[in-house]
Amino acid sequence: MSRIGKLPIGIPAGVTVTIDEGNNVTVKGPKGTLSRALSSELTIKQEDGRVIVERPSDLKRHKSLHGLTRTLISNMVEGVTKGYTKNLEIIGTGWRAAKNGAKLTLNLGYSHPVEMPDPEGILTAVEGTTKISITGIDKEKVGQHAVNIRGKREPEPYLGKGIRYAGEKVRRKEGKTGKK
Repeated sequence: MSRIGKLPIGIPAGVTVTIDEGNNVTVKGPKGTLSRALSSELTIKQEDGRVIVERPSDLKRHKSLHGLTRTLISNMVEGVTKGYTKNLEIIGTGWRAAKNGAKLTLNLGYSHPVEMPDPEGILTAVEGTTKISITGIDKEKVGQHAVNIRGKREPEPYLGKGIRYAGEKVRRKEGKTGKK
């Protein structure tokens, strides 16, 4: 049995989970509502204030879907109660970020500023000029927007400049050495 898949998901107070036909799961909480269509091969049921995911057999496909489905539902419950946050840092001389309404403007050493609109349900905030905070209730959307922003200037190993996650260690390489 899957170690992750067999764990029941506790439903906190103020959160409602509805499971429709075809395993369409909707989670409503204080921060908002998330909905997702999950695999119809598994059985998802709600009993005693918990959500339980069961698989029909020990096929490799069912085993892999078991833990995935349970984790997706758990992330939805956590998202509508606490939300998710990713923090990014900009390292580079003269590189900065600014917030203009629903757009994030990045000056990253290109000949033009890079403008990125906030996706629906995602909020970006700029602290100072080099720290970016991305918040939302959908873990997948928050992570994807962080990856999109980081992809505009990934950290490079020689000078260490670029956009990185807060606390990320960038492996530094030695530059060229002169001829002797």
